[in-house]
Amino acid sequence: MSDPRSIESDPSMIGGVPKAPFVRLPDPASIFARRAVRFRALAANANMAPYLEFLAGICDAQSAVLPILADPVLPLPEIMARARQFDMPPIDRGAFDPDTTVHGTCRSFFDELASKDKPEAAETALARVREYDDPSLDRVIAAVLADAIPADELGEHIFAAAALHLHFARLASRMDGSALVPVGVGMCPVCGGRPVASLIVGWYGAEGARYASCMLCATLWNEVRVKCLVCGSTKGIGYQEIEGQDGTVKAETCDECGSYVKVFHQQKNVQLEPVADDVASLALDQLLRDGAYSRAGINPYLAGY
Repeated sequence: MSDPRSIESDPSMIGGVPKAPFVRLPDPASIFARRAVRFRALAANANMAPYLEFLAGICDAQSAVLPILADPVLPLPEIMARARQFDMPPIDRGAFDPDTTVHGTCRSFFDELASKDKPEAAETALARVREYDDPSLDRVIAAVLADAIPADELGEHIFAAAALHLHFARLASRMDGSALVPVGVGMCPVCGGRPVASLIVGWYGAEGARYASCMLCATLWNEVRVKCLVCGSTKGIGYQEIEGQDGTVKAETCDECGSYVKVFHQQKNVQLEPVADDVASLALDQLLRDGAYSRAGINPYLAGY
């Protein structure tokens, strides 16, 4: 029989019930493969099937290139201690300086992607970005990290974004989850990035909890269930969806700041994946486009839409 005192003293338990963990770190070896599967499943019954299939190919390339990538240099104890001391993310995307590992990841990914089927415009953009020297590549990387993708170079920036997802997911996977702390409303505790969407999950010990999903590093972190992920308000929160749908995909709207971020009810459908389902639910964005709320979820795969 367990000692009740051990339950009471365990910070991961509340009244003998597991406490929802603050973060769930990504597993790069599986996340991109799962995303590819989801993109293809969504493409089977979607008007934008060719684009979803193209994005599945990007995920295939991300998975395929993982085994050959050089390990990033990361002074983990030092950055974790500094992050915990100052309540800041251990990876500062605002001060990110691409090194040879980042450049190598980008170029290896671009080479792998060259063999995948893609539209003619994407083929042209990939050819251009593969010719970029390091300073040109750094310019594109900086724009992606600033969530400022220019309309005249969409393809090049989308490919760079996909490469950065690889790099940052690998960095995030090496963090000490128990040492991570909240760094701000709607901000990833690993890289400080904004979420693509949030999930209502059904995991054991976290049933019904809400997790925001970082677009850049794929970290999931726990947030209050009814709260704006942009301004932090708990007032004027509403939910909109397309009439006749199954209620698993909604837009959480905020009257205080006029923004919305999608929320996916994964506890009702475990196949939901934040990045893939965000793209596939573009019709919801189009429904809200001319209304009172502006999209706040970050997804480079929807740049230009």
